[in-house]
Amino acid sequence: MVVYSFFIFDRHCECIYIRQWLESTSTPAPAQPLSRPVTASSATTTATSTAEKPTSGNKLSMAEQAKLVFGVIFSLRNMVKKLCGPDDSFLCFRTGHYKLHYYETITSLRFVMLTDIRTENLKLSLHQIYVNLYVEYVVKNPLSPVEHAGGEGVNNEMFELGIDGFVRTIQ
Repeated sequence: MVVYSFFIFDRHCECIYIRQWLESTSTPAPAQPLSRPVTASSATTTATSTAEKPTSGNKLSMAEQAKLVFGVIFSLRNMVKKLCGPDDSFLCFRTGHYKLHYYETITSLRFVMLTDIRTENLKLSLHQIYVNLYVEYVVKNPLSPVEHAGGEGVNNEMFELGIDGFVRTIQ
């Protein structure tokens, strides 16, 4: 399994955390970090296409990718609720190039992970990230803001190291 990227969206629909990893071309070795987390408000241009593979060299910035990912999950979640009722929920979907895994908390935090298409459903893994990493290192941190208004994202070194370690264990 290869993990391409990981996003966290807050209840105000803003991306508060982005992390991307590069795909290894020879073997599915542990992912290498591409860059530090950025917020979705750091880019002002509009995006064009969502059908491209996240690591295939497309020219979208990470902030533009976050906007596109949120638009996809927002639309699909609403469609699932209208077709199946409020009891069913959207968990994941797959294209020819990637699989998107989705987990939403009671407080409307949305955790999204893009992986290769052979990956099983990661709802439990995203729940573990929320409980064991986000709550422990972000929510319980007195220096971390409660609301991430104005594009201020999650900037916690322990959380970043935890995400890196967790992704390496599930690969």
